[in-house]
Amino acid sequence: MKALTFKQWLALLAFTSLSVVVMAQTSEPASPAIAMPMTAPVSQGVYTFEKLGRTDSLNLLSIHDTEQVEFTLRRDQIATNATLNLVFTPSPALTPKLSHLRIFLNDELMGVIPITTDMLGQSIRQRVALDARYITDFNRLRIEFVVGHYINLCEDLTRSSLWVDISRESSLNIDLQDLSLRNDLALFPHPFFDEGDPQPLTLPMVFSDQPGPVQLRAAAILASYFGTQAKWRGATFPVSFDALPNRHGIVFATNNHRPAFLRDYPQVQAPVVAMISHPDNSYIKLLLILGRNDADLVQAAAALALGNTLFRGNSVTINKVEKLRPRVPHDAPNWTRTDRPVQFKELLEYPSQLEAVGLRPRPITLNVNLSPDLFTWRNQGIPMQLKYRYSPPPAGNDSRLHVSINSQFVHGFALPAPSTTSLRERMRLPLLADGLFGAGERVLIPALEVGDHNTLRFDFSFASRITSNQAGVCQLTLPVGVRAAIDEDSTLDFSGYYHFISLPNLRVFANSGFPFSRMADLSETVAVMPKNAMPAHIATLLDTVGSIGAATGYPGFGLKVTDDWQSASAANADLLVIGPMPADLRSRPDTNALLENTRSWLRQPKQDVAVSPLGGSPLQNDNRTAPGTKVEVSAQAPIGAFVGMQSPFHAQRSVVGLLGSTPEDFKLLRTALSTPSQRAAISGSVAVVRESGVASVQVGPVYYVGYLPWWTLLWYHLSDRPVLLAIFAALTVVLLTFVIWYGLRQVARSRLARDQDN
Repeated sequence: MKALTFKQWLALLAFTSLSVVVMAQTSEPASPAIAMPMTAPVSQGVYTFEKLGRTDSLNLLSIHDTEQVEFTLRRDQIATNATLNLVFTPSPALTPKLSHLRIFLNDELMGVIPITTDMLGQSIRQRVALDARYITDFNRLRIEFVVGHYINLCEDLTRSSLWVDISRESSLNIDLQDLSLRNDLALFPHPFFDEGDPQPLTLPMVFSDQPGPVQLRAAAILASYFGTQAKWRGATFPVSFDALPNRHGIVFATNNHRPAFLRDYPQVQAPVVAMISHPDNSYIKLLLILGRNDADLVQAAAALALGNTLFRGNSVTINKVEKLRPRVPHDAPNWTRTDRPVQFKELLEYPSQLEAVGLRPRPITLNVNLSPDLFTWRNQGIPMQLKYRYSPPPAGNDSRLHVSINSQFVHGFALPAPSTTSLRERMRLPLLADGLFGAGERVLIPALEVGDHNTLRFDFSFASRITSNQAGVCQLTLPVGVRAAIDEDSTLDFSGYYHFISLPNLRVFANSGFPFSRMADLSETVAVMPKNAMPAHIATLLDTVGSIGAATGYPGFGLKVTDDWQSASAANADLLVIGPMPADLRSRPDTNALLENTRSWLRQPKQDVAVSPLGGSPLQNDNRTAPGTKVEVSAQAPIGAFVGMQSPFHAQRSVVGLLGSTPEDFKLLRTALSTPSQRAAISGSVAVVRESGVASVQVGPVYYVGYLPWWTLLWYHLSDRPVLLAIFAALTVVLLTFVIWYGLRQVARSRLARDQDN
């Protein structure tokens, strides 16, 4: 074979290369191009220490050198980057460079901040990079304070001048990336609610068009359920008609009434709950509540709230929902039981809650929630049997245990020497105690505000000693490995108290959902909605029942919803009115506020009566609260009002109205219920909400709900009427004198008769 020349080899190589390129191009499939998967959404979370629950600054001392902040992440998010922005002020008495801060994330050292001379006594901002690989669903950020030596001999590490103050403005900046979840109801309530998300829950609810009362009841059941899950976070439920939400949401649809984006979804033959992906964003999930009719939607919602632990797969069919045992009054899961003594272990919220470590440990706190109508008037106090344990301190020490409730001191105990390290104490927690009596005014000093979130606090403090040896050199003696604990078998006893309260009192409605929460399932509540309710009306209803669910810890399965005032007035139930005031109530003398479009009027008491956000029930006979003036105005700016009054149809029932005319009005009401500072200002019989805040007044007569024995009821009503009390006491003395005189006279007559017979 003839050898190829160089040019021939070059031509052959070029041809071969061209052939490969052509083959590669022609080998491409002729099928249409496939869309690239959607890029995972990213966001940044900024969490200040205050938002993470540390309402006060973190004060690090030489004997209390560690503080930690806990934070959580949603399951459908992953951290890609994290930074700690630390704001702190070191004491001027610290030794520079030898003193420093150590930062740990989930027990891994993330960085060290040496305290230099120019930092002493100054507010310092320092950034510390955190390794995002160590961030999980639940995380602990720990800050340790290492104190440098300040003298060579006899250092008193308990000196108050050795400190570092960590500001609550310190924050965590975390870059987050969303994860795509499968459509599986076994994940429920994720992703619609995630306990790792510290932010308030926002969960849109979508209807095909104007929903009827039965469909609204289904939505209210789910709103109250998600309220029980959100708890302290709060929950809000935006409402839309036939519109896709831009986040995880719930869609209600029947076979004949569906949003446009579900038009091609298969028809159902029973109540169905399903999870699907958002048509435009696979990272967003929609929870479908489906049925043949509105009654099926109620059954599906009840099954979801009651039995979701059985759910799995992307769709489940509800066969049956049966109520086996009715609820009884005052049995809300979040309220402390009043039918027997309650052990502390029944009130625990997390493990090790009743334990303390260190010379100056963090206080042990226990939340005690009570039904707001618990009647504790003129009671000596609530019996508490307290058991506690602690490490043996040195003899002759000044170690103490202090007990307080709602920031008010109750009692202090000395912690004895090593011979006794486990103690039991019996004591009584003070309730509403009659205090000062001023110029015609009664001042009550509340020690335990019944019905609110009461905080029982135990503060252990252990003493140190400074001694000197034979050489005259002083020595500091610190207890080693100090630990203390409140025994879980300690008890509080609320049994034997009656349920009785004077109303109207909007404070108990705003904080505890009372009187509707008297039945945890809202089985004695009727929500009255306007005909052709707007999304703002519906959202207000859902937010309200959501807040009641958060207070009781139980979904409102028994709630009834109607737009017919006549049927609502015939029911023996408490009425929750959303929207305009019904015509039957507008002319009542105890209707103290009315809002109609731009026109509004308000009745005010004869005298200005300060209504404390923490105050209890109105006084029985306070003439100052009688209506004295009526002001009527017209204005364009938004305004809303909470109004409480006695039901005109049943003496033991109440009407609470959330009044407004425009969507902006109802937005103000929803914001007031979800904002702690505004919610605390809601009280009295009328609370007017404007953009500037909440103004509450107590005006008009009071009424009573509950039961008391006749003798207690008589004494209670006479307690603030000294003139009547004096007259009643005089009549009692006269009557008793007459009875004694008459009895002695009869005895004398019978004795004389016997003498005559003899």
